[in-house]
Amino acid sequence: MKKGQELTGYVEYVNFPNKGIVQVTEQDGESSGQSRVSVKGVLPGQTVRFRLTRNGSGRKEGMLLEVLKPSGREGRIPPCPHFGDCGGCAYQTMPYGEQLRLKEEQVKRLIGNFLEEETVWEGILGSPSELYYRNKMEYSFGDEKKDGPLTLGMHKKGSFYDVITTDRCRIVHEDFNRILDATLAAANRFGLTYYHKITHSGYLRHLLVRRAVRTGEILVHLVTTSVYGGGGAAVLPVSGGEQEFLNAWKNALLELSLDGRIKGILHIVNDRVADAILADSMKTLYGEDFFFEELFDLKFKISTFSFFQTNSLGAEVLYGKVREYVGETRDKVVFDLYSGTGTIAQMLAPVAKKVIGVEIVGDAVCAARDNAAWNGLSNCEFIAGDVLNVLDTIGEKPDYIVLDPPRDGVHPKALEKLVAYGVERMVYISCKPTSLARDLEVLFGAGYRVEKVCLVDMFPETVNVETVIMLSRKG
Repeated sequence: MKKGQELTGYVEYVNFPNKGIVQVTEQDGESSGQSRVSVKGVLPGQTVRFRLTRNGSGRKEGMLLEVLKPSGREGRIPPCPHFGDCGGCAYQTMPYGEQLRLKEEQVKRLIGNFLEEETVWEGILGSPSELYYRNKMEYSFGDEKKDGPLTLGMHKKGSFYDVITTDRCRIVHEDFNRILDATLAAANRFGLTYYHKITHSGYLRHLLVRRAVRTGEILVHLVTTSVYGGGGAAVLPVSGGEQEFLNAWKNALLELSLDGRIKGILHIVNDRVADAILADSMKTLYGEDFFFEELFDLKFKISTFSFFQTNSLGAEVLYGKVREYVGETRDKVVFDLYSGTGTIAQMLAPVAKKVIGVEIVGDAVCAARDNAAWNGLSNCEFIAGDVLNVLDTIGEKPDYIVLDPPRDGVHPKALEKLVAYGVERMVYISCKPTSLARDLEVLFGAGYRVEKVCLVDMFPETVNVETVIMLSRKG
């Protein structure tokens, strides 16, 4: 096989996240023997045509060109009209039950070495809502083709630069689509350009929308550079000043007929090069800079950069499993590490002596403290800072540890400090099974065993999944 060659093959299985292992079935018209190539964006059982992009001795990779034969696990019409073009969802041709089975297979393949005969594998719990479940979306401004009309939505599948307008997305509430349409219309009316990643010029960067499922409260954020302007081949000459545009955009949103209620409209200025939603400054154009969501009869204040699970109803399933695994802890001190807005800590507070939450995002810590006060919980303490450093400053020792780290998992040195506490039990919540497998190797070597495992699908139609593991010290 040569780099650049077009080949066909059968997808034997798919590793997390969406990396298919393809057995090559044809090479220059002849059998290829046992050649296997990693190809993204495929499903188990498909026959595909792909181009070989890497042919190293240890790894072969290919780029999908065409699905020649669908998988027997497919069989439904994608519910979203953007599927296929949008890079957000991957599994919409599969019935939901098959999506769940695929994710369970992937996680078991990753962490199977840590499962013992006594380990209880509880399978996977589905999301209460397969569609319209997301409570947060980060949209990008751009164009679908060079010098084309202004677009606002998600990146095109397989593209770093092209953006398609996803105004009929099916994994968000229709309020999101209405807000997207109104924002794009306002930008076009004023002839504004988007921020170009190569030239680092342009005005419009992102639209961030957050909507609570239970309360229906909505925060809308427009992210721009500090250089207001427009023009270009594909848009009208810029008209009006920045404040005029922001007022027109704000008024257009407030005139929308929404099922929810806009709690706040904000303008974020970001001049940094990184393609991420960051704030050099932030101004509230209308209302407040926070909203409320409700879980487990508790109220949670959520601000722009607060971490909160993107599937509110699914979060109740996830955290319900966490509470089940933690069990009765009335005389125990619990550490809730990477605590976000304190959801887990407050859920555990009624059944613990004390819960100490640690979170690096300062806004989230402030929200967690407010939340605990509003919910009448006096045995919660929240500390702002990196887990790696904060652990050295806490005088109390934990009886129980709950971990809900970001996608990259726990810092190796922080993991060493956690192991040194010698607690009898931990609960580890992971949104990235590959990071979980790496951390389990350390925990396994330090004398912990996997007692129970349960998966929770917080992200239907996509490749992601949450894993909850109960760990206990080996006797």
